[in-house]
Amino acid sequence: MRDEIARRLVHASGTAVPLAFLLFEEVTWRHIQLLLVGGLVVAFVLEVVRLVVGLDWRIYEKLTREYEQDNLAGYFLAVFGMTVVALVFEWRIAVPALLMLTIADPVSGLLGSGELRTAKDVSVLLVTFAVATLLAVPFVPPVAAVLGGAAATVADGIKPVIRGYVIDDNLTIPVAGALAMFLAVQYLPASPV
Repeated sequence: MRDEIARRLVHASGTAVPLAFLLFEEVTWRHIQLLLVGGLVVAFVLEVVRLVVGLDWRIYEKLTREYEQDNLAGYFLAVFGMTVVALVFEWRIAVPALLMLTIADPVSGLLGSGELRTAKDVSVLLVTFAVATLLAVPFVPPVAAVLGGAAATVADGIKPVIRGYVIDDNLTIPVAGALAMFLAVQYLPASPV
């Protein structure tokens, strides 16, 4: 359980990225994009060292799951997903999608006990949906927030396995949430305020 809490705290630390943009005027969205690209390069080098060179630091034993031992680790997929979202979508879509990953997913993980299952319990999914949707409400219209929250919840709740490789929700949560919100904002009529 201690390792699971440590993993969730590392996960939640990613909240600093969108918060820096929201809290500090001097931090522009371009700064966030560059920070994430730089983080992705560093994460890529660390994964090459871990998977190709074979240098396996002790921290990886604590912070990676068994299925990540011979595959790309969740932290890399999180940085990759965050970077893609930050580069492809405007900040009003990207920020809530990043928060869905860095806040809603750790909450879900703690409630779901961190076990690898093909689907999570309904009660955990409902909490995930509520948290993800509430995180989006300040940024997008309500319908977009609900659809983004639903997409992030589906991505969090179902972990497909393709040829033995688990498609980690660290990649799919921000991408699915952002895509759903973008499509809703672009193609659904705005609700009256």
